Amino acid sequence: QVQLVESGGGLVQAGGSHTLSCAAPGSIFRTNAMDWYRQAPGKQREWVAHITRGGITSYSDSVKGRFTISRDNAKNTMYLQMNSLNPEDTAVYYCYLGIGDYQDYWGQGTQVTVAS
Repeated sequence: QVQLVESGGGLVQAGGSHTLSCAAPGSIFRTNAMDWYRQAPGKQREWVAHITRGGITSYSDSVKGRFTISRDNAKNTMYLQMNSLNPEDTAVYYCYLGIGDYQDYWGQGTQVTVAS
């Protein structure tokens, strides 16, 4: 079982910045791509950002230009730097790691609330 541990959720003022972290076991982390997802109240979980094991990134249109995904392979940790936050970014944020076609691992989720 692969355990992903998120941290960094909290309350942020609109227009502010915040950073989330996700730690994973070393051997798994360094050899796999990872993603951030989020789920707002009453909505389906949506994909936010992706980073390959080599550091190539991609973003959903809703966060492009405001969020930055990164990884530190020495610390086995992935990050999501969030800037220019607005109330629509309020959600539970999840990190995700997929291995092959059938192994899906999710973090426990961390709440980010953006106050207007």
